[in-house]
Amino acid sequence: MRIGIIGAGAIGQAFARQALRAGYQVILSNSRGPQSLASLVEDLGPGASAGTVREAALADMVMIAVPWKYLPQALADVPPWEGRIVVDMTNPLVPPDFRAANLHGRTSSEVVADLVPGARLVKAFNTLPPELLSTVPYEAGGRHVIFLSGNDAAARAEVSRLIQSLGFASIDLGDLPTGGRLQGIPGGPLPALNLIKLA
Repeated sequence: MRIGIIGAGAIGQAFARQALRAGYQVILSNSRGPQSLASLVEDLGPGASAGTVREAALADMVMIAVPWKYLPQALADVPPWEGRIVVDMTNPLVPPDFRAANLHGRTSSEVVADLVPGARLVKAFNTLPPELLSTVPYEAGGRHVIFLSGNDAAARAEVSRLIQSLGFASIDLGDLPTGGRLQGIPGGPLPALNLIKLA
C-alpha cells in the first residue's frame, strides 16, 4: 500500500519512518513543493518519495499532518477524495503560544471532515509526541497504544490494521463525536497518557 502524507514536519516524518520500517511506500508533500523534500527523502531511504499535495492525496491512504492554522490552505486544491481513507493526525493548537483554536463545541476531526468531503475520515496518531511516535513501538513487554475514531467502521478497521502492522496497539474509540473528544487535544483525557498494552 502507498501512503500519502500531507505535511512533512515532525509528526509526518515520524509516521513516515514507522511506515517505511513496516514495508509501506510513502509519498511526502508540503506547501513548498517536492524539491524542498529531496534531502529528507534521501535520508528516509528506499520506499520514500516526494510529491505535490495533489499527488499525495491520490495515494491509497492519506495522512494529514499539517499545523492547524494551515489546514484550509493545504487542503484547498486536492482532487476529489472518492471514498479514500484520510487519517487526521492534527491537533487544534495555534502558535506561537499553542492556544486551543475555537471549535464552537465541535471536535477537531468534525471540523477536518468538512475540509475533506467524500473521504472516510479517521482520527489517529495525534496523542503521541513525535519523539515517541518515531521510536520502537515496543516497551516493557507491551506495545504503545494508538487511539482511533471515525464514523466509518470499515475505515476504522483498516486504520487499526495499519497501526498494528507498525507494531503499535490500536484502541478503537468509536465515532468522531465520541472518540474525538476522548483523544482530542486540548481537553481530552487520553492525550496525556502514554499507555502500554501488554500482549
